[in-house]
Amino acid sequence: MEGTVRQAVHALKYDNLRAVAPYLARLMRNYLQSNPVPGDILVPVPLHPRRLRQRGYNQSVLLARELSKLIGLPVIEDCLCRSKNSLPQVRTTNVEERRNNVIDAFICRNAKLAGAGVMLIDDVCTTGATLEACASALKKGGTRTVWGLTLAREV
Repeated sequence: MEGTVRQAVHALKYDNLRAVAPYLARLMRNYLQSNPVPGDILVPVPLHPRRLRQRGYNQSVLLARELSKLIGLPVIEDCLCRSKNSLPQVRTTNVEERRNNVIDAFICRNAKLAGAGVMLIDDVCTTGATLEACASALKKGGTRTVWGLTLAREV
């Protein structure tokens, strides 16, 4: 992740610049137009309630809501939840730490997504550990398929 996108993601995530979410969602929509994903429902990666209170919003929810307006898929925000208040992934140092940090961190709290094709929405993917942990919880909750879509990839 470099340049303008990096700055925009940082501004969205840490500087409370929520106004960039519609523009970033357009980038995600443009990607989907070239690389269709077979999803029925958008599910944002949830924050732990404590982190949500600190930040005041979930950047993945903002992206999912804006993307929903552009592609016409519904957003389900009340099924996948973060049950473990682990360190932010950005504070971990390697792949193993990232995976261990999110083990059992997410649960699917109802069967609302049973049988659905889910498009999991997040802002940045570094190792994929968070997406994998979310996908595991969603699959345990009965989803048919889970596809991850992120705005950017950090390498």
